[in-house]
Amino acid sequence: MRAIMQLKWLNEELNKIWPFVNEAASELIKASVEPVLEQYRPVVFAALKFSKLTLGTVAPQFTGISIIESNEEGIVMELEMNWDANPSIILDVKTRLGVGLPIQVKDIGFTGVFRLIFKPLVEQLPCFGAVCFSLRQKKKLDFKLKVIGGDISAIPGISAALEETIKNAIEDSITWPVRKVIPIVPGDYSDLELKPVGTLEVKLVQARDLTNKDLIGKSDPFATLYIRPLPDQTKRSKTINNDLNPIWNEHFEFIVEDADTQSVTVKIYDDDGIQESDLIGCAQVSLRDLQPGKVKDVWLKLVKDLEIQRDRKDRGQVHLELVYYPYNMKDETPNPFKQHFSMTSLERTMTSNGNGSANKDYGRLSSRKRKEIILRGVLQVTVISGEDLPAMDMNGKSDPYVVVSLKKTKTKHKTRVVNESLNPVWNQTFDFVVEDGLHDMLMLEVYDHDTFSRDYMGRCILTLTKVLIEEDYTDSFPLQGAKTGKLKLHLKWSPQSIKRDSGEAA
Repeated sequence: MRAIMQLKWLNEELNKIWPFVNEAASELIKASVEPVLEQYRPVVFAALKFSKLTLGTVAPQFTGISIIESNEEGIVMELEMNWDANPSIILDVKTRLGVGLPIQVKDIGFTGVFRLIFKPLVEQLPCFGAVCFSLRQKKKLDFKLKVIGGDISAIPGISAALEETIKNAIEDSITWPVRKVIPIVPGDYSDLELKPVGTLEVKLVQARDLTNKDLIGKSDPFATLYIRPLPDQTKRSKTINNDLNPIWNEHFEFIVEDADTQSVTVKIYDDDGIQESDLIGCAQVSLRDLQPGKVKDVWLKLVKDLEIQRDRKDRGQVHLELVYYPYNMKDETPNPFKQHFSMTSLERTMTSNGNGSANKDYGRLSSRKRKEIILRGVLQVTVISGEDLPAMDMNGKSDPYVVVSLKKTKTKHKTRVVNESLNPVWNQTFDFVVEDGLHDMLMLEVYDHDTFSRDYMGRCILTLTKVLIEEDYTDSFPLQGAKTGKLKLHLKWSPQSIKRDSGEAA
Protein backbone atom coordinates (compact mmCIF):
# COMPACT_ATOMS: atom_id res chain seq x y z
CA MET A 1 0.00 0.00 0.00
CA ARG A 2 2.82 2.39 0.88
CA ALA A 3 4.52 1.76 -2.48
CA ILE A 4 1.22 2.39 -4.32
CA MET A 5 0.78 5.69 -2.46
CA GLN A 6 4.37 6.68 -3.33
CA LEU A 7 3.78 5.92 -7.02
CA LYS A 8 0.50 7.85 -7.03
CA TRP A 9 2.22 10.85 -5.46
CA LEU A 10 5.16 10.58 -7.88
CA ASN A 11 2.86 10.46 -10.93
CA GLU A 12 0.83 13.41 -9.68
CA GLU A 13 3.96 15.47 -9.15
CA LEU A 14 5.34 14.52 -12.56
CA ASN A 15 2.11 15.61 -14.22
CA LYS A 16 2.45 19.02 -12.51
CA ILE A 17 6.03 19.65 -13.60
CA TRP A 18 5.84 17.86 -16.99
CA PRO A 19 5.78 21.07 -19.10
CA PHE A 20 9.12 22.09 -17.57
CA VAL A 21 10.55 18.56 -17.84
CA ASN A 22 9.41 18.39 -21.47
CA GLU A 23 11.24 21.60 -22.34
CA ALA A 24 14.51 20.62 -20.63
CA ALA A 25 14.46 16.94 -21.66
CA SER A 26 13.64 17.73 -25.29
CA GLU A 27 16.74 19.88 -25.63
CA LEU A 28 18.89 17.29 -23.83
CA ILE A 29 17.63 14.41 -25.99
CA LYS A 30 18.09 16.39 -29.19
CA ALA A 31 21.67 17.32 -28.27
CA SER A 32 22.66 13.80 -27.21
CA VAL A 33 20.77 11.64 -29.71
CA GLU A 34 21.31 13.65 -32.90
CA PRO A 35 25.08 12.91 -33.12
CA VAL A 36 24.32 9.20 -32.58
CA LEU A 37 21.69 9.27 -35.34
CA GLU A 38 24.35 10.71 -37.63
CA GLN A 39 26.78 7.96 -36.57
CA TYR A 40 24.31 5.22 -37.58
CA ARG A 41 22.91 7.09 -40.59
CA PRO A 42 22.22 4.65 -43.45
CA VAL A 43 24.34 5.14 -46.55
CA VAL A 44 21.24 5.97 -48.60
CA PHE A 45 20.86 9.19 -46.58
CA ALA A 46 23.07 12.25 -47.04
CA ALA A 47 21.94 13.86 -43.77
CA LEU A 48 19.72 12.99 -40.80
CA LYS A 49 18.79 15.40 -38.01
CA PHE A 50 15.83 16.68 -35.99
CA SER A 51 13.91 19.63 -37.34
CA LYS A 52 11.54 19.49 -34.36
CA LEU A 53 11.51 17.56 -31.09
CA THR A 54 9.14 17.92 -28.17
CA LEU A 55 7.89 15.12 -25.94
CA GLY A 56 4.26 16.24 -25.99
CA THR A 57 1.70 16.92 -23.29
CA VAL A 58 1.28 13.38 -21.91
CA ALA A 59 3.60 12.57 -19.02
CA PRO A 60 4.89 9.03 -18.45
CA GLN A 61 3.29 6.99 -15.69
CA PHE A 62 5.44 5.13 -13.20
CA THR A 63 4.15 1.64 -12.36
CA GLY A 64 6.92 0.30 -10.13
CA ILE A 65 9.75 1.52 -7.94
CA SER A 66 12.64 -0.28 -6.24
CA ILE A 67 15.74 0.78 -4.32
CA ILE A 68 18.77 -1.09 -5.69
CA GLU A 69 21.42 0.48 -3.45
CA SER A 70 21.36 2.89 -0.53
CA ASN A 71 24.47 3.74 1.50
CA GLU A 72 26.69 6.66 2.45
CA GLU A 73 27.97 6.87 -1.14
CA GLY A 74 24.60 7.38 -2.80
CA ILE A 75 21.24 5.98 -3.82
CA VAL A 76 20.44 3.80 -6.85
CA MET A 77 16.78 3.30 -7.72
CA GLU A 78 14.83 1.84 -10.63
CA LEU A 79 11.49 3.07 -11.92
CA GLU A 80 9.24 1.05 -14.21
CA MET A 81 7.46 3.31 -16.66
CA ASN A 82 4.63 3.19 -19.22
CA TRP A 83 4.35 5.98 -21.76
CA ASP A 84 1.75 6.33 -24.49
CA ALA A 85 3.18 9.54 -25.86
CA ASN A 86 1.92 12.25 -28.16
CA PRO A 87 5.25 13.83 -29.08
CA SER A 88 6.00 16.14 -31.95
CA ILE A 89 9.14 14.67 -33.52
CA ILE A 90 10.10 15.44 -37.10
CA LEU A 91 13.25 14.13 -38.72
CA ASP A 92 14.78 16.05 -41.60
CA VAL A 93 16.07 13.35 -43.95
CA LYS A 94 18.05 14.17 -47.09
CA THR A 95 18.68 11.45 -49.64
CA ARG A 96 21.75 11.06 -51.84
CA LEU A 97 19.61 12.35 -54.73
CA GLY A 98 19.19 15.67 -52.93
CA VAL A 99 15.54 15.04 -52.05
CA GLY A 100 14.45 16.24 -48.60
CA LEU A 101 11.96 14.12 -46.64
CA PRO A 102 10.29 15.45 -43.48
CA ILE A 103 9.45 12.26 -41.54
CA GLN A 104 7.24 12.30 -38.48
CA VAL A 105 7.80 9.85 -35.59
CA LYS A 106 4.37 9.24 -34.07
CA ASP A 107 2.27 6.89 -31.91
CA ILE A 108 5.12 6.07 -29.53
CA GLY A 109 4.32 3.30 -27.07
CA PHE A 110 7.01 2.52 -24.49
CA THR A 111 7.36 0.26 -21.47
CA GLY A 112 10.69 -0.04 -19.69
CA VAL A 113 12.75 0.42 -16.55
CA PHE A 114 14.87 3.51 -15.93
CA ARG A 115 17.75 3.52 -13.48
CA LEU A 116 18.49 6.70 -11.50
CA ILE A 117 21.75 7.15 -9.60
CA PHE A 118 22.04 9.94 -7.03
CA LYS A 119 25.74 10.34 -6.18
CA PRO A 120 27.61 11.53 -4.23
CA LEU A 121 25.54 12.44 -1.19
CA VAL A 122 26.35 15.97 0.04
CA GLU A 123 25.24 18.15 2.92
CA GLN A 124 23.72 20.94 0.83
CA LEU A 125 20.33 20.68 -0.86
CA PRO A 126 19.18 18.67 -2.77
CA CYS A 127 21.61 16.39 -0.83
CA PHE A 128 23.26 14.81 -3.90
CA GLY A 129 25.94 16.16 -6.22
CA ALA A 130 24.74 14.67 -9.51
CA VAL A 131 22.05 12.45 -10.94
CA CYS A 132 22.63 9.79 -13.62
CA PHE A 133 19.83 8.30 -15.67
CA SER A 134 19.82 5.32 -18.01
CA LEU A 135 17.36 2.98 -19.71
CA ARG A 136 18.01 -0.19 -17.71
CA GLN A 137 15.53 -2.43 -19.55
CA LYS A 138 13.52 -1.84 -22.70
CA LYS A 139 10.43 -4.06 -22.58
CA LYS A 140 8.47 -2.50 -25.45
CA LEU A 141 9.16 0.23 -27.96
CA ASP A 142 6.66 0.84 -30.75
CA PHE A 143 6.43 3.82 -33.07
CA LYS A 144 5.27 4.72 -36.55
CA LEU A 145 7.00 6.70 -39.29
CA LYS A 146 5.12 8.93 -41.70
CA VAL A 147 6.36 11.15 -44.52
CA ILE A 148 4.59 14.47 -44.07
CA GLY A 149 2.43 14.91 -47.14
CA GLY A 150 3.27 11.46 -48.53
CA ASP A 151 3.46 7.70 -48.02
CA ILE A 152 6.72 6.28 -46.65
CA SER A 153 5.97 2.86 -48.14
CA ALA A 154 6.27 4.43 -51.60
CA ILE A 155 10.03 4.65 -51.04
CA PRO A 156 11.37 1.07 -50.67
CA GLY A 157 13.75 0.45 -47.77
CA ILE A 158 13.42 3.89 -46.16
CA SER A 159 11.16 2.83 -43.29
CA ALA A 160 13.19 -0.25 -42.30
CA ALA A 161 16.48 1.69 -42.48
CA LEU A 162 15.13 4.51 -40.31
CA GLU A 163 13.64 2.15 -37.72
CA GLU A 164 16.97 0.34 -37.40
CA THR A 165 18.81 3.67 -37.09
CA ILE A 166 16.48 4.95 -34.36
CA LYS A 167 16.75 1.73 -32.34
CA ASN A 168 20.56 1.75 -32.65
CA ALA A 169 20.64 5.39 -31.52
CA ILE A 170 18.55 4.58 -28.43
CA GLU A 171 20.77 1.58 -27.65
CA ASP A 172 23.97 3.60 -27.99
CA SER A 173 22.88 6.82 -26.27
CA ILE A 174 20.80 5.96 -23.19
CA THR A 175 20.58 2.16 -22.77
CA TRP A 176 22.44 0.76 -19.75
CA PRO A 177 25.36 0.72 -19.07
CA VAL A 178 25.41 4.03 -21.00
CA ARG A 179 24.28 6.76 -18.63
CA LYS A 180 23.76 10.51 -18.75
CA VAL A 181 25.37 12.45 -15.91
CA ILE A 182 23.67 15.70 -14.90
CA PRO A 183 25.65 17.77 -12.35
CA ILE A 184 23.47 19.37 -9.70
CA VAL A 185 26.19 20.79 -7.46
CA PRO A 186 29.42 22.00 -9.15
CA GLY A 187 32.15 19.34 -8.97
CA ASP A 188 34.10 16.60 -10.75
CA TYR A 189 31.83 13.63 -11.53
CA SER A 190 34.05 11.82 -14.03
CA ASP A 191 33.94 8.71 -11.81
CA LEU A 192 30.22 8.36 -12.65
CA GLU A 193 30.83 8.28 -16.40
CA LEU A 194 30.85 5.04 -18.37
CA LYS A 195 34.29 3.41 -18.52
CA PRO A 196 35.47 -0.01 -19.75
CA VAL A 197 36.23 -2.34 -16.83
CA GLY A 198 37.67 -5.38 -18.61
CA THR A 199 37.69 -7.67 -21.63
CA LEU A 200 35.71 -10.82 -22.32
CA GLU A 201 37.30 -13.58 -24.38
CA VAL A 202 34.73 -15.86 -26.03
CA LYS A 203 35.51 -18.99 -27.98
CA LEU A 204 32.63 -20.21 -30.13
CA VAL A 205 33.47 -23.90 -30.14
CA GLN A 206 30.62 -25.80 -31.79
CA ALA A 207 26.90 -26.51 -31.87
CA ARG A 208 24.98 -29.76 -31.99
CA ASP A 209 21.54 -31.05 -33.01
CA LEU A 210 20.53 -27.78 -34.66
CA THR A 211 17.04 -27.44 -36.12
CA ASN A 212 17.09 -27.91 -39.88
CA LYS A 213 15.71 -24.82 -41.63
CA ASP A 214 16.25 -26.07 -45.21
CA LEU A 215 13.81 -28.15 -47.23
CA ILE A 216 16.66 -29.63 -49.30
CA GLY A 217 19.86 -30.58 -47.51
CA LYS A 218 20.78 -29.19 -44.10
CA SER A 219 21.09 -25.73 -42.58
CA ASP A 220 24.20 -23.61 -43.22
CA PRO A 221 24.74 -22.23 -39.70
CA PHE A 222 26.65 -19.15 -38.62
CA ALA A 223 26.65 -17.27 -35.31
CA THR A 224 26.53 -13.66 -34.19
CA LEU A 225 27.75 -12.67 -30.73
CA TYR A 226 27.46 -9.40 -28.83
CA ILE A 227 27.33 -7.75 -25.43
CA ARG A 228 25.71 -4.57 -26.76
CA PRO A 229 23.62 -5.19 -29.89
CA LEU A 230 25.21 -2.50 -32.03
CA PRO A 231 26.42 -3.12 -35.60
CA ASP A 232 30.04 -2.20 -34.86
CA GLN A 233 30.13 -4.31 -31.68
CA THR A 234 28.54 -7.49 -33.06
CA LYS A 235 30.85 -10.32 -34.16
CA ARG A 236 30.01 -12.89 -36.83
CA SER A 237 31.44 -16.38 -37.31
CA LYS A 238 32.10 -18.10 -40.60
CA THR A 239 29.30 -20.13 -42.20
CA ILE A 240 29.53 -23.93 -42.00
CA ASN A 241 27.68 -25.33 -44.99
CA ASN A 242 25.19 -28.22 -44.80
CA ASP A 243 25.90 -29.18 -41.16
CA LEU A 244 23.64 -29.45 -38.10
CA ASN A 245 26.65 -30.15 -35.83
CA PRO A 246 29.08 -27.40 -36.91
CA ILE A 247 32.53 -26.90 -35.39
CA TRP A 248 33.75 -23.28 -35.52
CA ASN A 249 36.51 -22.98 -32.88
CA GLU A 250 36.55 -19.20 -33.43
CA HIS A 251 37.74 -16.62 -30.92
CA PHE A 252 36.16 -13.20 -30.25
CA GLU A 253 36.95 -10.37 -27.86
CA PHE A 254 34.56 -7.86 -26.28
CA ILE A 255 34.90 -4.76 -24.10
CA VAL A 256 33.04 -5.09 -20.78
CA GLU A 257 31.55 -1.96 -19.22
CA ASP A 258 29.56 -3.42 -16.30
CA ALA A 259 30.30 -7.02 -15.35
CA ASP A 260 27.48 -7.07 -12.77
CA THR A 261 24.66 -6.43 -15.24
CA GLN A 262 25.88 -7.20 -18.77
CA SER A 263 25.50 -10.49 -20.63
CA VAL A 264 26.95 -11.98 -23.79
CA THR A 265 24.37 -13.15 -26.33
CA VAL A 266 24.90 -15.70 -29.11
CA LYS A 267 22.43 -16.18 -31.98
CA ILE A 268 22.63 -19.03 -34.48
CA TYR A 269 21.26 -18.45 -37.99
CA ASP A 270 20.81 -20.44 -41.17
CA ASP A 271 22.64 -18.59 -43.95
CA ASP A 272 20.29 -18.14 -46.91
CA GLY A 273 22.65 -16.15 -49.09
CA ILE A 274 21.10 -12.94 -50.40
CA GLN A 275 17.84 -13.65 -48.56
CA GLU A 276 17.33 -12.81 -44.91
CA SER A 277 18.88 -15.47 -42.67
CA ASP A 278 16.58 -17.62 -40.53
CA LEU A 279 17.09 -17.60 -36.77
CA ILE A 280 17.69 -21.12 -35.45
CA GLY A 281 17.96 -20.11 -31.80
CA CYS A 282 19.74 -17.94 -29.26
CA ALA A 283 21.29 -18.15 -25.79
CA GLN A 284 22.82 -15.85 -23.21
CA VAL A 285 25.43 -15.94 -20.42
CA SER A 286 25.46 -13.39 -17.59
CA LEU A 287 28.94 -11.99 -16.95
CA ARG A 288 28.36 -12.01 -13.19
CA ASP A 289 28.46 -15.82 -13.40
CA LEU A 290 32.09 -15.73 -14.61
CA GLN A 291 35.02 -15.96 -12.21
CA PRO A 292 37.74 -13.51 -13.30
CA GLY A 293 40.65 -15.21 -15.05
CA LYS A 294 38.95 -18.64 -15.04
CA VAL A 295 37.60 -20.49 -18.07
CA LYS A 296 33.85 -21.18 -18.03
CA ASP A 297 33.00 -24.04 -20.40
CA VAL A 298 29.26 -24.22 -21.11
CA TRP A 299 26.74 -25.92 -23.36
CA LEU A 300 23.71 -23.64 -23.77
CA LYS A 301 20.22 -24.68 -24.86
CA LEU A 302 19.01 -22.58 -27.78
CA VAL A 303 15.65 -20.83 -27.46
CA LYS A 304 13.56 -18.80 -29.90
CA ASP A 305 13.31 -15.70 -27.69
CA LEU A 306 15.37 -14.84 -24.61
CA GLU A 307 12.40 -13.03 -23.08
CA ILE A 308 10.11 -16.09 -23.30
CA GLN A 309 11.24 -18.81 -20.92
CA ARG A 310 8.67 -21.51 -21.78
CA ASP A 311 10.14 -22.65 -25.09
CA ARG A 312 9.98 -26.44 -25.13
CA LYS A 313 11.00 -26.97 -28.74
CA ASP A 314 14.41 -28.59 -29.16
CA ARG A 315 16.46 -26.15 -31.26
CA GLY A 316 19.90 -27.55 -30.42
CA GLN A 317 22.77 -26.45 -28.21
CA VAL A 318 25.81 -24.20 -28.58
CA HIS A 319 29.18 -24.69 -26.89
CA LEU A 320 31.10 -21.65 -25.60
CA GLU A 321 34.25 -21.03 -23.58
CA LEU A 322 34.42 -17.71 -21.78
CA VAL A 323 37.14 -15.92 -19.80
CA TYR A 324 36.65 -12.50 -18.20
CA TYR A 325 39.73 -10.37 -17.50
CA PRO A 326 39.02 -7.27 -15.33
CA TYR A 327 41.47 -4.42 -15.87
CA ASN A 328 42.02 -4.28 -12.11
CA MET A 329 43.05 -7.95 -11.85
CA LYS A 330 45.79 -8.05 -9.25
CA ASP A 331 49.30 -9.07 -10.22
CA GLU A 332 49.25 -11.95 -7.72
CA THR A 333 46.59 -13.62 -9.89
CA PRO A 334 48.29 -16.74 -11.32
CA ASN A 335 49.78 -16.13 -14.75
CA PRO A 336 47.69 -18.23 -17.18
CA PHE A 337 50.69 -18.75 -19.46
CA LYS A 338 53.52 -18.73 -16.93
CA GLN A 339 56.83 -20.07 -18.19
CA HIS A 340 59.28 -22.26 -16.32
CA PHE A 341 62.29 -21.18 -18.33
CA SER A 342 64.17 -17.97 -19.11
CA MET A 343 62.84 -15.00 -21.11
CA THR A 344 60.99 -16.19 -24.22
CA SER A 345 59.58 -14.47 -27.28
CA LEU A 346 56.16 -14.70 -25.67
CA GLU A 347 57.37 -13.06 -22.48
CA ARG A 348 59.10 -10.33 -24.48
CA THR A 349 55.80 -9.74 -26.28
CA MET A 350 54.08 -9.52 -22.90
CA THR A 351 56.65 -7.01 -21.58
CA SER A 352 54.94 -3.76 -20.71
CA ASN A 353 56.27 -0.36 -21.85
CA GLY A 354 59.63 -1.81 -22.80
CA ASN A 355 60.84 -1.61 -19.18
CA GLY A 356 61.66 -5.31 -18.92
CA SER A 357 58.87 -6.21 -16.49
CA ALA A 358 56.71 -8.99 -17.92
CA ASN A 359 52.99 -8.43 -17.83
CA LYS A 360 51.54 -11.27 -15.80
CA ASP A 361 48.06 -11.11 -17.26
CA TYR A 362 47.41 -12.42 -20.75
CA GLY A 363 44.07 -10.61 -20.62
CA ARG A 364 45.90 -7.24 -20.70
CA LEU A 365 47.59 -7.94 -24.00
CA SER A 366 46.25 -6.00 -26.94
CA SER A 367 44.12 -8.01 -29.35
CA ARG A 368 46.69 -7.48 -32.11
CA LYS A 369 49.57 -8.85 -30.02
CA ARG A 370 47.55 -11.84 -28.89
CA LYS A 371 46.91 -12.78 -32.52
CA GLU A 372 50.67 -12.65 -33.16
CA ILE A 373 51.36 -15.22 -30.46
CA ILE A 374 51.66 -18.93 -31.19
CA LEU A 375 51.48 -21.24 -28.18
CA ARG A 376 53.51 -24.29 -29.05
CA GLY A 377 54.21 -27.19 -26.75
CA VAL A 378 53.57 -30.81 -25.84
CA LEU A 379 50.10 -31.94 -24.85
CA GLN A 380 50.00 -35.08 -22.71
CA VAL A 381 46.64 -36.87 -22.82
CA THR A 382 45.84 -39.68 -20.42
CA VAL A 383 42.67 -41.59 -21.25
CA ILE A 384 41.80 -42.85 -17.78
CA SER A 385 38.43 -44.56 -18.09
CA GLY A 386 34.93 -44.62 -19.51
CA GLU A 387 31.69 -44.59 -17.59
CA ASP A 388 28.23 -45.87 -18.55
CA LEU A 389 29.13 -46.26 -22.22
CA PRO A 390 26.32 -47.32 -24.59
CA ALA A 391 25.82 -51.06 -25.14
CA MET A 392 26.48 -51.96 -28.78
CA ASP A 393 26.50 -55.80 -28.67
CA MET A 394 23.70 -58.33 -28.33
CA ASN A 395 24.93 -59.35 -24.85
CA GLY A 396 24.36 -55.81 -23.51
CA LYS A 397 28.09 -55.06 -23.48
CA SER A 398 30.64 -53.33 -25.72
CA ASP A 399 34.32 -53.74 -26.56
CA PRO A 400 35.33 -50.07 -26.46
CA TYR A 401 38.50 -48.30 -27.51
CA VAL A 402 39.34 -44.63 -28.06
CA VAL A 403 41.00 -42.91 -31.04
CA VAL A 404 42.75 -39.71 -29.89
CA SER A 405 43.81 -37.02 -32.37
CA LEU A 406 44.41 -33.31 -32.91
CA LYS A 407 42.17 -31.57 -35.45
CA LYS A 408 45.02 -29.71 -37.18
CA THR A 409 47.45 -32.62 -37.50
CA LYS A 410 47.27 -36.17 -38.81
CA THR A 411 48.76 -37.68 -35.66
CA LYS A 412 46.48 -40.29 -34.11
CA HIS A 413 46.78 -42.63 -31.15
CA LYS A 414 44.55 -45.54 -30.18
CA THR A 415 43.93 -47.13 -26.80
CA ARG A 416 43.74 -50.88 -26.37
CA VAL A 417 40.37 -52.61 -26.61
CA VAL A 418 38.69 -53.47 -23.29
CA ASN A 419 36.44 -56.46 -23.89
CA GLU A 420 32.84 -56.69 -22.69
CA SER A 421 32.75 -53.55 -20.57
CA LEU A 422 30.61 -50.41 -20.33
CA ASN A 423 32.95 -48.95 -17.68
CA PRO A 424 36.41 -49.62 -19.17
CA VAL A 425 39.68 -48.57 -17.55
CA TRP A 426 42.54 -47.75 -19.92
CA ASN A 427 45.03 -45.51 -18.05
CA GLN A 428 46.99 -44.94 -21.27
CA THR A 429 49.00 -41.78 -21.96
CA PHE A 430 49.77 -40.20 -25.35
CA ASP A 431 51.92 -37.19 -26.24
CA PHE A 432 51.14 -34.71 -29.02
CA VAL A 433 53.36 -31.94 -30.37
CA VAL A 434 51.07 -28.94 -30.70
CA GLU A 435 52.04 -26.17 -33.13
CA ASP A 436 49.26 -23.69 -32.32
CA GLY A 437 47.56 -24.36 -29.00
CA LEU A 438 45.18 -21.39 -29.17
CA HIS A 439 43.49 -22.70 -32.31
CA ASP A 440 43.81 -26.50 -32.20
CA MET A 441 41.28 -29.00 -30.82
CA LEU A 442 41.53 -32.41 -29.19
CA MET A 443 39.27 -35.09 -30.70
CA LEU A 444 38.40 -38.36 -28.91
CA GLU A 445 36.24 -40.86 -30.78
CA VAL A 446 34.95 -44.00 -29.05
CA TYR A 447 34.32 -47.18 -31.02
CA ASP A 448 33.04 -50.66 -30.29
CA HIS A 449 35.50 -53.23 -31.67
CA ASP A 450 34.11 -56.11 -33.74
CA THR A 451 36.08 -58.77 -35.57
CA PHE A 452 35.53 -57.39 -39.06
CA SER A 453 34.23 -53.89 -38.37
CA ARG A 454 33.75 -51.22 -35.75
CA ASP A 455 30.67 -49.34 -34.47
CA TYR A 456 30.82 -45.63 -33.67
CA MET A 457 29.73 -44.89 -30.10
CA GLY A 458 30.31 -41.14 -29.66
CA ARG A 459 32.97 -38.47 -29.36
CA CYS A 460 34.39 -35.67 -27.21
CA ILE A 461 35.71 -32.46 -28.76
CA LEU A 462 37.84 -30.23 -26.53
CA THR A 463 39.61 -26.94 -27.10
CA LEU A 464 42.96 -26.50 -25.38
CA THR A 465 42.00 -23.28 -23.61
CA LYS A 466 41.66 -24.75 -20.13
CA VAL A 467 44.85 -26.80 -20.21
CA LEU A 468 46.79 -23.78 -21.56
CA ILE A 469 45.64 -21.78 -18.55
CA GLU A 470 45.69 -24.43 -15.81
CA GLU A 471 48.50 -26.53 -17.35
CA ASP A 472 47.31 -29.70 -15.60
CA TYR A 473 43.79 -30.92 -14.86
CA THR A 474 41.53 -33.99 -14.67
CA ASP A 475 37.87 -34.02 -15.67
CA SER A 476 35.07 -36.14 -17.13
CA PHE A 477 33.43 -35.27 -20.45
CA PRO A 478 30.08 -36.52 -21.79
CA LEU A 479 30.03 -38.33 -25.10
CA GLN A 480 28.43 -36.38 -27.91
CA GLY A 481 26.15 -38.39 -30.15
CA ALA A 482 25.37 -40.92 -27.43
CA LYS A 483 22.51 -41.10 -24.93
CA THR A 484 24.87 -42.05 -22.11
CA GLY A 485 28.58 -42.23 -21.46
CA LYS A 486 31.54 -40.19 -20.23
CA LEU A 487 35.30 -40.21 -20.70
CA LYS A 488 37.59 -39.39 -17.80
CA LEU A 489 40.78 -37.64 -18.97
CA HIS A 490 43.91 -36.10 -17.55
CA LEU A 491 45.51 -33.32 -19.63
CA LYS A 492 48.93 -31.77 -19.07
CA TRP A 493 50.57 -28.94 -21.02
CA SER A 494 54.34 -28.34 -21.36
CA PRO A 495 54.71 -24.98 -23.16
CA GLN A 496 57.26 -23.79 -25.67
CA SER A 497 56.35 -20.35 -27.03
CA ILE A 498 57.25 -18.57 -30.27
CA LYS A 499 56.17 -15.36 -32.01
CA ARG A 500 54.78 -15.37 -35.53
CA ASP A 501 56.80 -12.58 -37.05
CA SER A 502 60.19 -13.65 -35.68
CA GLY A 503 59.86 -17.43 -35.90
CA GLU A 504 62.25 -17.61 -32.95
CA ALA A 505 61.89 -20.70 -30.79
CA ALA A 506 62.00 -20.36 -27.05
